[in-house]
Amino acid sequence: MSAHGGTKAILAALGANAGIALAKFVGYLVTGSSSMLAEAVHSVADTANQGLLLLGGRTARRAATPEHPFGYGRDRYFYSFVVALLLFTLGSVFAIYEGIHKLESHEPLTSPIVAVIILVVAIGLEAFSFRTAMKESRPLKGNGSWWQFIRQAKVPELPVVLLEDTGALVGLVFALFGVGLSVLTGDPVWDAVGTLCIGTLLGVIAIILIVEMKSLLIGEGAARPVLSTIVGELEKGPEIERVIHIKTQYLGPEELLVAAKLALAPGSSIETVARAIDEAEVRVRTAVPDARVIYLEPDLDRSRVQQA
Repeated sequence: MSAHGGTKAILAALGANAGIALAKFVGYLVTGSSSMLAEAVHSVADTANQGLLLLGGRTARRAATPEHPFGYGRDRYFYSFVVALLLFTLGSVFAIYEGIHKLESHEPLTSPIVAVIILVVAIGLEAFSFRTAMKESRPLKGNGSWWQFIRQAKVPELPVVLLEDTGALVGLVFALFGVGLSVLTGDPVWDAVGTLCIGTLLGVIAIILIVEMKSLLIGEGAARPVLSTIVGELEKGPEIERVIHIKTQYLGPEELLVAAKLALAPGSSIETVARAIDEAEVRVRTAVPDARVIYLEPDLDRSRVQQA
């Protein structure tokens, strides 16, 4: 469900951004608005980003190889990280540069009504993309806040699209604000101010994405509620006294590695140990479907042995 939802949200954003980018470039050529140019480059970056997210989803489905025995699931994290870098360089840095240039040149706008019409239409298209991303993300979000979803989600595409669409919508408002005030006051400096606001906004969003995607690339473990569930399922078996220690790591958005050392009753036969391990794996996979790779090591509870 998460992979399908992510793809649907990406395709919605891709279609919206491609059309919006073309319209904005036309608007910039007609009006000379730096806000419009910054938004056009922003939309081009977003369009490229959606393509990269789709590419990451495709390459992540490759089968495991001897060189990559755990598969390529983290390709989705890598391409999402590249998206964050592109958003920062093509979006934020360019917009700030263009805003500073506009402040120095004081070039007047021509046919600003064209820019206003394009921006209003773009807001409608971006709102559609944003609504699609929210709809596909809501089942994964659960009862937590949207900020918690962005921070904790292991499926990278949906948080990326959500933040991109949020930045696009707010950026369009900034551009409309800059163009509108430039028309009302006759001072093109407001267009430059709107451009600088867009650049700052994109920079903040890009930094948030870079931090989150870096964390996923390095390797994140299961969240506390999921970890508690895994430990609880492991300890349900009558032969298992307790979990001595456990480590988890996401190999991909829907593939969790679980490695644990289990204390079994002293004197257990090989058959009993094997059965306890097999049953524990089944319980964990049933409770946490993402736990696809499980390594369990039987051991004795050394603290009890020493006390005895």
